[in-house]
Amino acid sequence: MVIFGCIAMNAKSTALNYKQAGVDIEAGDALVDRIKPLAKATLRPEVLAGIGGFGALFEMPKGYKEPVLVSGTDGVGTKLKLAFALNRHDTIGIDLVGMSVNDILVQGAEPLFFLDYFATGRLSVDTGASVVAGIAKGCEMAGCALIGGETAEMPGMYAEGEYDLAGFAVGVVEKAQMLTGKQVQSGDRVLGLASSGFHSNGYSLVRAVLEKALGEISPKSLAGVELPCSWSLDETRPLSELLLAPTRIYVKPVLEALRAHQSAIHAMAHITGGGLVGNVPRVLPKGLKAALKAGSWPMPSVMHWVQDQGGIETDEMHRVFNAGIGMVLVVAAEQAEVIAATLTVAGERVYAMGEITAQSAGEPATVIR
Repeated sequence: MVIFGCIAMNAKSTALNYKQAGVDIEAGDALVDRIKPLAKATLRPEVLAGIGGFGALFEMPKGYKEPVLVSGTDGVGTKLKLAFALNRHDTIGIDLVGMSVNDILVQGAEPLFFLDYFATGRLSVDTGASVVAGIAKGCEMAGCALIGGETAEMPGMYAEGEYDLAGFAVGVVEKAQMLTGKQVQSGDRVLGLASSGFHSNGYSLVRAVLEKALGEISPKSLAGVELPCSWSLDETRPLSELLLAPTRIYVKPVLEALRAHQSAIHAMAHITGGGLVGNVPRVLPKGLKAALKAGSWPMPSVMHWVQDQGGIETDEMHRVFNAGIGMVLVVAAEQAEVIAATLTVAGERVYAMGEITAQSAGEPATVIR
């Protein structure tokens, strides 16, 4: 008998446990068991200890004279809300990996390993396993090891069926081969690599357009939408698939191009939030601008549809979305064609977008006209 003031309570009859509080330890263990073979499939020779320990161990790859570690972290934003509404969780993990490994690729880094953070109010083992399977797939596509992570079940923190994700990537580059943008000069050419869609940016605007056009976001409402064929190279795919198409991971083709043409690739920019006009300037020296020719690359049909349904101005499209280009390379003019050929053979759709020129006073650092 436990007595608090004048109230007597039977401690045995009111005893609580963690599961009653909303945290299912058995479910967490079951998810770890499902994750282990997925992570094992991504292992590199340098992994000394991975999933299950307090910390993961990774040996520096051999052959580097002056290795520099490059790190990046990101999430997938409100694309998650679309995944929840459509009950599709198998590709969102690819997005998570892509956002971080593409970022560190910009410095010329080879991704080595990846860690994830998965947080939810009530853990669904099947949903969690689907998400992590996507993460493992993304790691395979990037050539990096899924070396560890954290699954947090936090009752009351998230709506039923919802979760949040964060990812962390570490890569390595030879110090003498880092891409910093300092090599960029007037006359360099700008090459663009096609995106797979919206990637993981601008989804707050995408969802606002969907709600305006369809009234609600659901598998049923999206199933009734047909994209005009004149817009599209991919009109045979359902709208739901186009909206949730995972972020393209550029690692292997771009690393191949770097190995073949290192000195001729002067800078790269991952086109994320801020679009072309916000991200290309981040890798240009002061006094230079990227002069891009409008219409020199195609915009995906799904972006045309969103622009049309939302009445979105073209300048806003370029400021919010990648507009069909997920990665930009600034290269020496005399090597532009051969670099484009290398990337094409590696599986990329490559577009000659423009060139680097002198920037006038008050002029934007990226101009599309």
